[in-house]
Amino acid sequence: MLRVRCLRGGSRGAEAAHYIGWRLGRVFTGWVQRSLQSTQAATASQNTCAADDKATSTVPKDCPVCSYNEWDPLEEVIVGRAENACVPPFSVEVKANTYEKYWGFYQKFGGQSFPKDHVKKAIAEIEEMCNILKREGVIVKRPDPIDWSVKYKTPDFESTGMYAAMPRDILLVVGNEIIEAPMAWRARFFEYRAYRRIIKDYFNCGAKWTTAPKPTMADELYDQDYPIRSVEDRHKLAAQGKFVTTEFEPCFDAADFIRAGRDIFVQRSQVTNYMGIEWMRRHLAPDYRVHIISFKDPNPMHIDATFNIIGPGLVLSNPDRPCHQIELFKKAGWTVIRPPVPLIPDDHPLWMSSKWLSMNVLMLDEKRVMVDANETSIQKMFENLGISTIKVNIRHANSLGGGFHCWTCDIRRRGTLQSYFD
Repeated sequence: MLRVRCLRGGSRGAEAAHYIGWRLGRVFTGWVQRSLQSTQAATASQNTCAADDKATSTVPKDCPVCSYNEWDPLEEVIVGRAENACVPPFSVEVKANTYEKYWGFYQKFGGQSFPKDHVKKAIAEIEEMCNILKREGVIVKRPDPIDWSVKYKTPDFESTGMYAAMPRDILLVVGNEIIEAPMAWRARFFEYRAYRRIIKDYFNCGAKWTTAPKPTMADELYDQDYPIRSVEDRHKLAAQGKFVTTEFEPCFDAADFIRAGRDIFVQRSQVTNYMGIEWMRRHLAPDYRVHIISFKDPNPMHIDATFNIIGPGLVLSNPDRPCHQIELFKKAGWTVIRPPVPLIPDDHPLWMSSKWLSMNVLMLDEKRVMVDANETSIQKMFENLGISTIKVNIRHANSLGGGFHCWTCDIRRRGTLQSYFD
């Protein structure tokens, strides 16, 4: 079994050691799946699934949710929406995840719409992306439009919302289970509401549905004095294992996890803490193994533009953010590909991400990949690997913080659970 661990240290080194050092406990809980007694049929995929009126301990064979990795043939996917996207308020966790040149933008427009003309173009790009997926034989589901500008208040904070553009951030599919992530940004506290209709349909057709412990997002979850002014500061803090999120309560973004059958890889980042990783580790044991890996990354947030697994034994590894445990993959016989430098121009706005969204691709199967139409260098790389490229332009959608992998959550891939490291 492959075992990897994260470099850690700094003022919260003891916390990190405490959480990572816990031995895996095989926690067995009695799962009783109760039937849904309803006069209505719940629709999922292209089939109608009537709720059973008897308790059952097995998942229906036609359950529409089943995905174990990032590359098996894609059959159904959720694609996000740019509609009503709002700039998140400039709170400490947003500051730690964005670059200084955009801080003025957040301070000025927090709680308001992203530039409307830009959002309009992003909406059109994603619509075309959905059309192309459908032509490739993939069923596409979309979250509900919501007014994200509405201000809300909990006992611990108040905020406005952001968007439902990146289902990969909030939803993780492991086998026939959909896991809702306890994300760390206050502006994303109610983001799950946009997906509830879809998830209820999947649940009614036999899928497992788990919501991780909802964080309070109280002030204690964040280092309110997180010292960050430059890229140099970010490098030093990340190397020391210091992040804006503390270990006050579990939090993680689903996009910090990436799947390879029985082995799932995760990074400790600005939005994913060790307590959140430990929750996932215990929840998925003993069928799945969760491994922490780390990178030379000044601003870790979401693993899929840093380390993107694209096939059995094949991974894209960002040359600017080398993986500290990469030799373990090589010793296991994996091929490590260094993607070319992105071609996106310097003047294109990337309010929430880096240029490395070029490697944030979506595999339709082992031999087909959805890639940015403007990134000719990485297209050539894939073609040299014998992988056909499906070219789509989502430049304006990129500005909202994601590439093809971010904008999607694969619900069903045609494949079986396997181990790629034993």
